[in-house]
Amino acid sequence: MTQPVISIITIVYNGAATLEKTIQSVAALHYKGIEYIVVDGGSRDGTLDIIRRHEASITRWISEPDRGLYDAMNKGIDLATGDYLWFINSGDEPASPDVIERMLTACPNADVYYGDTMMIDDNGQALGKRRLTPPAKLTWRDFRNGMRVSHQSFICKKTLAPYYNLQYHFSADYEWCLLVLKKSQHICNTQLVLSHFLDGGLTKKNIVPGLKERFRIMRQHFGLLPTIATHIPLGINLIGYILRHKRF
Repeated sequence: MTQPVISIITIVYNGAATLEKTIQSVAALHYKGIEYIVVDGGSRDGTLDIIRRHEASITRWISEPDRGLYDAMNKGIDLATGDYLWFINSGDEPASPDVIERMLTACPNADVYYGDTMMIDDNGQALGKRRLTPPAKLTWRDFRNGMRVSHQSFICKKTLAPYYNLQYHFSADYEWCLLVLKKSQHICNTQLVLSHFLDGGLTKKNIVPGLKERFRIMRQHFGLLPTIATHIPLGINLIGYILRHKRF
């Protein structure tokens, strides 16, 4: 059986402090069927020097102004020619060099592969797994309780992937994953940590507007009253988590 091509897409803007580790982590993957795409938003801080230095590890890259993170992700989708899409943005990393082989062994030819996420600091040190634990059997309805799987640990067939909705500035990835799951039949829990996610980032820096956007998306897909009812325990759990772990 022919092994699928995995299109790994990295979005970056003025990421000179974080991009090189991401590129190196992708280059270290053992899997041969990788298409690596870097979409830069027109950086002016040395990011392009890093990209050029590692061109041998990159299948294709562009650098041009965009309308934000999700517009850049849509450009990545357009550039991708692989069977699967995997967004590993600047500062993030695949969990291990053999993670793709282990993922594909878990379930051949799944529509979606998902797993857990390890949070890391600026030095690459582990801070612990993500606050929300992936469910044993993920469906789109699980997103009633928040984004149960990190976007960096969610890999889907390109044929199932819509464009990101540019009316959202902080939570379009939540809606994107939900829409992919609605169209998916074979959803594989790899039971692996699939990615390392750099703590911080756009969503964490914009928690309140991000939650407002997510509420709008939930209301659209699950209804107003169920969304309100769900947010009461979600809010209590979030506050408790922040108090215990001192991080979001």
